[in-house]
Amino acid sequence: QVQLVESGGGLVKAGGSLRLSCAASGSSFSINTMGWYRQGPGNQRGLVAAINAAGSANYADSVKGRFTISRDNAQNTVYLQMNSLKPEDTAVYYCKALIRFPQPPGVTYQYWGQGTQVTVSS
Repeated sequence: QVQLVESGGGLVKAGGSLRLSCAASGSSFSINTMGWYRQGPGNQRGLVAAINAAGSANYADSVKGRFTISRDNAQNTVYLQMNSLKPEDTAVYYCKALIRFPQPPGVTYQYWGQGTQVTVSS
């Protein structure tokens, strides 16, 4: 079993910065892609940014140039540096990881964190 634990959310003024972290814990697993999603009030959950094991990243258009995703493979941790925050970035941010175990081989499992609230005031 794997657990994803997020941290770093909070309240910040527009133009400010926050850094989110998500650490995966457990045993005998490997992580392919890790990503951040968000769900604002009345909205569906959508991709913010994702990064694969090789470090290749992709971003939602709305955050390009402001957010940076990175990961520490040795620590099974993914980060989201959020700069120039806007009120429309207010949402619950969720971490997702695509994980494989030795058995059964070739099967990928999807895990989600519990979510962390980010609130940006104007």
